[in-house]
Amino acid sequence: MLHILEHALEHTVVDVIGLLPFLFVTYLAMELMEHYASSRFNKIIENSGKWGPFLGAALGVMPQCGFSAAAASFFSARIVGVGTIIAVFLSTSDEMLPILLSESVPVTSIVEILSIKVVIACTSGYLASFVYQQFLQKKDREMDIHLVCEEEQCSCEEGILKSAIKHTVKIFIYIFIIAFLLNAVIEGVGEEALAQVCSNVPVAGQMVASLVGLIPNCASSVVITQLYLKGVISAGVMMSGLLVNAGIGSIVLFRLNQNVKQNVGILTTVYCFGVVWGILIDVLGIVF
Repeated sequence: MLHILEHALEHTVVDVIGLLPFLFVTYLAMELMEHYASSRFNKIIENSGKWGPFLGAALGVMPQCGFSAAAASFFSARIVGVGTIIAVFLSTSDEMLPILLSESVPVTSIVEILSIKVVIACTSGYLASFVYQQFLQKKDREMDIHLVCEEEQCSCEEGILKSAIKHTVKIFIYIFIIAFLLNAVIEGVGEEALAQVCSNVPVAGQMVASLVGLIPNCASSVVITQLYLKGVISAGVMMSGLLVNAGIGSIVLFRLNQNVKQNVGILTTVYCFGVVWGILIDVLGIVF
């Protein structure tokens, strides 16, 4: 048991330590927006919403789940909309790119995988935004960064830098605890068990892979990527798992956004997109 906890702690430190600069920059930017944003600036943010899913998909594909954490924070403060956060979540793939590079996968194949993820994320983000506004008759609420301050119960009047540091420390501790618990569970269950779940259900491979991919832990993306490289699962099953693998973004979303129903709706939408796109990739016979 002690051995499992030691490994879990080691993996947790490796997983989340790189998030600190992303979190700090994110909350520093939010503090600057709150203190100095004018009505003109707010109007620019509102008008830039049409580019949100495109930019979210392009930035999310970078090999660092800090973007998904930043997107969740910005969404909680109403800086970005539903389409943007869904695009970021679908584009992010945690440890996929490092694994592909370490396994000497051809550059052309890596570019194809990343390009398809960006296209899928961007398309899905715009589609989700359209359905959200036109069919559900809902609008993204106006920017209100103070919502995050209320949730974190910080003293923003103490200064921008100090407040940003407080936000960073609080959310980092929360992420660290959740990530440690998840790592401990995965260490106890074993990555082999995750591999069997993804590979032994051929009929519902995309659905199972997407469920595994939802686990906010780098182990899920590592297992899914390695299974594809070994020829155990198809390209569609791999893509289903990696499309929903938003890293710790979902943890931050549930921590900061008080609308639990909306959070569940976002993750459900991401899951459905992952399954559908994965099935479509296999139907079209796409391989990388």
